[in-house]
Amino acid sequence: MGKTKHQGPIKATKTPTPKHWVSPIPFGLGKVKPKHIRDTMKIAWDNKDNLGYASRILTKGVCDGCALGVSGLQDQTLKGPHMCTTRLNVLRLNTAPAIKEEILHADIDELRKYDSTELRKLGRIPYPLIRRKGERRFSRLTWDEAMDMIANKMKQLNPRQYGFYLTSRGITNESYYVAAKVARFLGANNIDNASRICHSPSKTALKRSIGVGASTCNYQDWFGADVLLFWGSVASNASPVSSKYMLEAKKRGAKIIVINPYKEPAMDQYWVPSNAESALFGTKLADDFYQVNIGGDIAFMHGIMKHWFEMEENDHGSAINHEFVAAHVNAYDELKAHVESQSWDAIVTSSGITKERIIELSELLARSKNAVYAWALGLTMHAFASDNISQVANLALLRGHLGRKYNGLMPFRGHSSVQGSGEMGADPFVLPGGDFVEENIQRMEGIWGFDIPRWQGDVVGVTLENIVLPEDHERKIKLYYMSGGNFLETMPDPNFIEKALAELDIRVHQDIILNTSTLVDAKEAVIVLPAKTRYEQDGGGTSTSTERMVYFSPEIEGNKNHIEEARSEWKIYIDLAKRVKPETAHLVDFKSGQEIRNEMAIANPNYEGVQHLKKQGDVFQWGGAWLCEDGVCPTSDGRGNLLGVEIPDMGKKEGQFVLTTRRGKQFNSMVYKETDPFNNAERYDVLINAEDAHDLSIAEGEGIVIHNGFGVFQGKAKYAEISKGNLGVHFPEGNFLLPKGRYEKLAKIPDYNVTVKVEKADRYNARKDTKYVERRVEDLEMSAPG
Repeated sequence: MGKTKHQGPIKATKTPTPKHWVSPIPFGLGKVKPKHIRDTMKIAWDNKDNLGYASRILTKGVCDGCALGVSGLQDQTLKGPHMCTTRLNVLRLNTAPAIKEEILHADIDELRKYDSTELRKLGRIPYPLIRRKGERRFSRLTWDEAMDMIANKMKQLNPRQYGFYLTSRGITNESYYVAAKVARFLGANNIDNASRICHSPSKTALKRSIGVGASTCNYQDWFGADVLLFWGSVASNASPVSSKYMLEAKKRGAKIIVINPYKEPAMDQYWVPSNAESALFGTKLADDFYQVNIGGDIAFMHGIMKHWFEMEENDHGSAINHEFVAAHVNAYDELKAHVESQSWDAIVTSSGITKERIIELSELLARSKNAVYAWALGLTMHAFASDNISQVANLALLRGHLGRKYNGLMPFRGHSSVQGSGEMGADPFVLPGGDFVEENIQRMEGIWGFDIPRWQGDVVGVTLENIVLPEDHERKIKLYYMSGGNFLETMPDPNFIEKALAELDIRVHQDIILNTSTLVDAKEAVIVLPAKTRYEQDGGGTSTSTERMVYFSPEIEGNKNHIEEARSEWKIYIDLAKRVKPETAHLVDFKSGQEIRNEMAIANPNYEGVQHLKKQGDVFQWGGAWLCEDGVCPTSDGRGNLLGVEIPDMGKKEGQFVLTTRRGKQFNSMVYKETDPFNNAERYDVLINAEDAHDLSIAEGEGIVIHNGFGVFQGKAKYAEISKGNLGVHFPEGNFLLPKGRYEKLAKIPDYNVTVKVEKADRYNARKDTKYVERRVEDLEMSAPG
């Protein structure tokens, strides 16, 4: 798609820049900040029984933490070693020994006393397990017994009645590809993955706007941008190495603008441990914060564009790149008319940003020759997420910030290789190389050699709801096969999720560790299969970074805590296919990782070159350095599409707040610290604007209750720099307030924002007459001042 190739890593700027320091006092003494050295020492201690293997993972493997794409200690952005606590925190998943048998086979109620963090610390799953209906303990199975039981159940069911799900937990492109192929081979289109719950609106919106659903640029493009916008993204927390890139961008003159309801401390001040200057004195990352209302981003972007069109009335070309628009963009006049019809009052009310402040950013972007727009869950986890992102694309298209160096659109991915999950076809709406449409279905049938069912598969949320359909319903899900994941701690309405998981006939957990969902009952049986990590995968594996770099991660030998019976995930899927449909299973059989990569290169033409990745350090970038290079988009007419959308109504009534969920020191739902090192917030603290709290006579630290028609959450008020009328709670603790069945209109991911009421705990408890549905905070009733 682009003719220019990535240049490879470049040298970082060495000259100190005191103007970017947080403080001349070294190491941030006296400030609330992560203790990187202490945390690293603790992680080394946790891995002391397998330290040699841990070091080989870090120096030879591709990071299984974030999606920046660090291979060993190197990446394709900046020269020099790169390491972060996110990667270190997940290290123990790969080095841990097996769970002790006396714990593993204890009474189920004893296991249920552990939370997911405690279960993770128990160690790895050592061998196949089963717990049948009515049984109090897991018992050991052979692999043949386990796989035959799963296969025999699938033979009894209509393929519409089972589903597959793959998490983002270190799964490789090879495993995604084989899972996608096997699912379709078995006749099942209900296959989904964790990436879709986070970023599928990014892909959906970008394909509508510019014809391709991936980042159009590279991290190196930050280094020459005039402006780098982070919209609804805490990149420094999700991908800490990115803070090193932000520092380099600032040293080269970029302004960093953060648009988020909460002034995230990690995007304000950061101490980069692998950069001596930053480790000593810290780095002021953001040049400015715009604290938009939750759900107010579209109005904010309309305000930016509205002022651009007003600037154009006075000075043609002062805001719009007319040359780029004329040559490469559709529907300019339609968008202009739509935006101009929006009133400033409506824009300011919805966005929560004053007209003066909107104009300030609008004019900054108008003066910027180069800009990179990065975004994450703050834009994607809404019922109107695709519309959010289409408006970001509008900004880039109107200014010509696309298809060239130092410019682009970047959905900022959180986890390693989630970009590859959909590109390998592990998604109900796609197959390798394209969408789930007739033309691509026929193409893949020619490659795979078997018929693909035409019925549309359901997304993960709908499949979970379909578990509780009537027994004779053709789409009632009766078997769920999961590679990792914990729906109890990632999906809205956990009470319903627990009920649904228990309604399944058979539930399969293919995983490295136990989690709370593994311990839920099933009508017939819960089967647990021990998986290998990506570093143990036969033949190595590949992962795809945010910037479309495909890295090879070799099989790493020497694990002192080797799990003898663990199997590579792709091999387990092939075994399943052979047992369900033995007569034709040769069509999905692979003997090696190399064979898989050979076929991946054919199935998805963008991945031509993946077959040549064979050793540590091998990497290529699909699509070239810039997608839509020179403004030419892979759309039907080669042009980008401007899209007008309406300002959404959050449905907020008098006295209500809009609540969003945020991540603390965690890897998806895996929590690594009970107290956030950036703001000292505990897991049940509620971020609230001090003025809002004063209006409700709520003191800081006081017990409060958040409630709506879906659930109740008990926590403690924590004053924070969050925009008025908005609240923040941790994910997944706050998921009890979120309703099931409310999805983004195009990409169909759950909405993780909701309206709520807030009350002092003593007042609520004095008049409540129903039980809480959320876990109590200890001594909550006594925490309110008397």
